[in-house]
Amino acid sequence: MLSGYIKRLIVKNRAFILEEVLEARGLMQLLMKPRNTGLPWTLDEKLRIKMHLFKLSRVVPALIVFLLPFGSLLLPFLAEVLDRRKSRRE
Repeated sequence: MLSGYIKRLIVKNRAFILEEVLEARGLMQLLMKPRNTGLPWTLDEKLRIKMHLFKLSRVVPALIVFLLPFGSLLLPFLAEVLDRRKSRRE
């Protein structure tokens, strides 16, 4: 139920969130690392992603969900929604 609400919120604001994420240097590369390389995020990378999301949450309040406890479990979902490739991995 909550995940469906979060998904609708992110998908609804996808274009705006994508624009803001692209302006944050290095964030898109960090978000796409597991999808592009198959390697998981390191603890340092997760902290950098959270730092970027904290800054972006001032502009896009929907991103605050990822800063809540266990919000990092939703990061793969954010990466999937923001993926700009035409053919997505299944």
